[in-house]
Amino acid sequence: MDKSDNKKSTQTVNKKSKMHEDVYGTTSNLKGIAGLAETLLRKFRTGAFLAALLPVYMIGILAMGIAATPGVFCFHLIAEITRNWLPLFHYLAMGITLVAGYFMYGLSIIFIVPFFNFIMPFRLKPFRGSYFSLSSVPWYIHNALLYIVRFTFLNFVTPTPLNTLFYRMMGMKIGKGVHINTSNISDACLIELSDHVTIGGSAHIIAHYAAKGYLVLAPVKIKKGATVGLKATVMGDVEIGEGATIGPHEVILPKSRIPAGRKPTKEQLSPNPANGKAGDSEMVT
Repeated sequence: MDKSDNKKSTQTVNKKSKMHEDVYGTTSNLKGIAGLAETLLRKFRTGAFLAALLPVYMIGILAMGIAATPGVFCFHLIAEITRNWLPLFHYLAMGITLVAGYFMYGLSIIFIVPFFNFIMPFRLKPFRGSYFSLSSVPWYIHNALLYIVRFTFLNFVTPTPLNTLFYRMMGMKIGKGVHINTSNISDACLIELSDHVTIGGSAHIIAHYAAKGYLVLAPVKIKKGATVGLKATVMGDVEIGEGATIGPHEVILPKSRIPAGRKPTKEQLSPNPANGKAGDSEMVT
């Protein structure tokens, strides 16, 4: 057996051991410092994860604080300028400045959060394993940064080119003429939208799912001219073919492959459907 065969055999063994990893175990399969860190993470799950995510909270506070600075400055400035005005006009000016300051925050946070996401020393990648592992930490960090913008401002600029720009800066691959009418998106850097894709209002696109205790991160690819309808859900490891249509409220389960030009049937448009095909032996939660 030559070196290439040995290498392939080792990779196969490693892949199998990873596929059969004990996700509820308290020890790590990794070696060295990484193994020690992951073992601590699994043994002291709540405390260790809070410690691991503490820097993320600090980054979030810093990003939000920087974004709020222009508004705080303007509010203080207007308060000083209008100090001797009649109370009605003074408070009116301060109220208008307060609201304007919020929008200054929003327009700033759209650019500041992607900057912090960009300078992170690790990137979110496809993964299958324990929630309590070093490989899952980038997933928590990426989505924590994404949700700061989503829950504090993004709905005010959805759908506009600004929300598309934000997702592109967060790592989503977006083609020409794409229309995104939702902020319910997770794992942006694992999602690919080809040219002229339309994402309907309040649709959910998430490039992860849980199966048999595993956290699975897998890409979502939506090809040219496809449409995802109102409040539809597209989960991880899904490919939607060119020109296909996902109906309103449809659920496309993991590992589904939607053919090009596909249209939803009446059954698929019925209330609370669960369409698509999951893995042969995996229960999806």
